Amino acid sequence: MEELMLLKDLLKAGKIPDALELIEELEEMSKSDKLNKIFSYGIILLLHLIKQEAENRTTKSWDVSIRNAVKQIQRVNQRHKAKGTYLNEEELLDTLKDAFDSALDRASLEAFEGIYEREDIAAMIDQSKIINQAFELITNSNQQDALNGVEKS
Repeated sequence: MEELMLLKDLLKAGKIPDALELIEELEEMSKSDKLNKIFSYGIILLLHLIKQEAENRTTKSWDVSIRNAVKQIQRVNQRHKAKGTYLNEEELLDTLKDAFDSALDRASLEAFEGIYEREDIAAMIDQSKIINQAFELITNSNQQDALNGVEKS
C-alpha cells in the first residue's frame, strides 16, 4: 500500500520517470509472487505424483490434491488482461524440475509412513516421468482426461 501512495505522490509531483521506475518494481514484485505460488503448488503436485508412483497406489485425498495443484498453477500462471502466461512451457518445465527436490524431501516424510529416506524414494521412481506427467497435467487443456490416465490401484 505504501508503494501506491508513493506512486500517487510521484505522479502529483510530475516525477514521471520516478513513477515509471516504481511501477516496474511493482510489476516485478507481482510477478515474483506469482512465480513463488507456481513453485509451491508444483511441489504439492509433484509430491503426490511421487507418492503415487512409489507406493503404486493412490488415494482420494492425493487425487484431489493433484487436481487442486494443477488448477491453481493454471490459474496463477494465466495473464488475464495480457492474454498469455507468466511462465512459458520451457520455464514451467524448469520450475517443476527445480521443485522436484523439495517434493522428494516431503515425499520421504509422507510415503510409506516416512520409513524411507529421500534416496530410497528416489530409487523407487522415475524422476523425468513424474516431471513430464506434472507438466502434461498442467498444460493439458482438459485435465480431467489426463487425470483419468493416472494409475490407480
